[in-house]
Amino acid sequence: MSTAESSSVAATTSAETQTSTQSVLQLQVASHVKFIKELDQKKDDLFYWTSEHLRLNGVYWGLTALFLLGKPETLDAADVIAYVKSCQQASGGFGGHVGHDAHLLCTLSAVQVLTMLNAVDSVDVEAIVQYVRQLQDPATGAFTGDEWGETDTRFSFSALACLSLLGRLDAIDVEKAVAYVLACQNADGGFGSVPGAESHSGQIFCCLGLLSIAGALDRIDQDELAWWLCERQLPNGGLNGRPEKKEDVCYSWWVLSSLSILGKLHWINRDKLINFILQSQDDETGGIADRQGHYPDVFHTLFGVAGLSLLGYPGLEAVNPVYCMPANIIKRLGLER
Repeated sequence: MSTAESSSVAATTSAETQTSTQSVLQLQVASHVKFIKELDQKKDDLFYWTSEHLRLNGVYWGLTALFLLGKPETLDAADVIAYVKSCQQASGGFGGHVGHDAHLLCTLSAVQVLTMLNAVDSVDVEAIVQYVRQLQDPATGAFTGDEWGETDTRFSFSALACLSLLGRLDAIDVEKAVAYVLACQNADGGFGSVPGAESHSGQIFCCLGLLSIAGALDRIDQDELAWWLCERQLPNGGLNGRPEKKEDVCYSWWVLSSLSILGKLHWINRDKLINFILQSQDDETGGIADRQGHYPDVFHTLFGVAGLSLLGYPGLEAVNPVYCMPANIIKRLGLER
């Protein structure tokens, strides 16, 4: 056999092996459901205690993943609602855990959970609205995350998403919020956390989500931004958050949701990304990690599952790309664009 023929056979064998590997990879639904269900039982794990400030966000991540996996009944709804209510502070906002200071990121998670469980009326909605309203700077339109004054486009998105779910966008100056986000756009088409900050996939999702909620997507060059986003895919199929960084499963959400909002999901290699996400599953414990071989967590589990949902992976419930919630719930609220 000639060298050329040998190389051809080797290449064919390699391609067949890769195809075979991809064909046997499946989403381990039962394992992931078990992983999420047991998260609150791992009290002998140091991470359980060091992540206390993320507990409410974790409830949102886990519950949303269960909805998308078609297993929303896994967690006791009454217990979840009672826990969320216990995190509401006198200010109207919600903390990351009982007794923690209120923050916009946690407040959005609380509203998302209560919306999914059809329990928004069980809390003081007007107090939430007023909490969010007072975090907007009347001069710039930007939002701070809490009373301590940090500004970030993540908070702007959280504010509009929260009030949109509550049907109370009238409580804030939406046009000024849009103007602030547009001021955070860079020459490469992306968005940063504040004006002049580096473009980042997570911030782009937040800014696009806000513009979508506000009906202002026509105010940006969508094709230019979509090119920046699709260039985040690396040879192994994974997506990164910005140039020269490693791939990470969570960007299967931040990048894909942004491309979905822009109608450009077909600009990335779907099959290679699906394979990357499925390779990041933990076959022993369940859950999905940031990349293959790393320790799984509920954050990456949600965004891996949500990314697969956006890609049309069979058996998953559809996810709304703006709110990262089940699409049927957003449609029921009349918020689908």
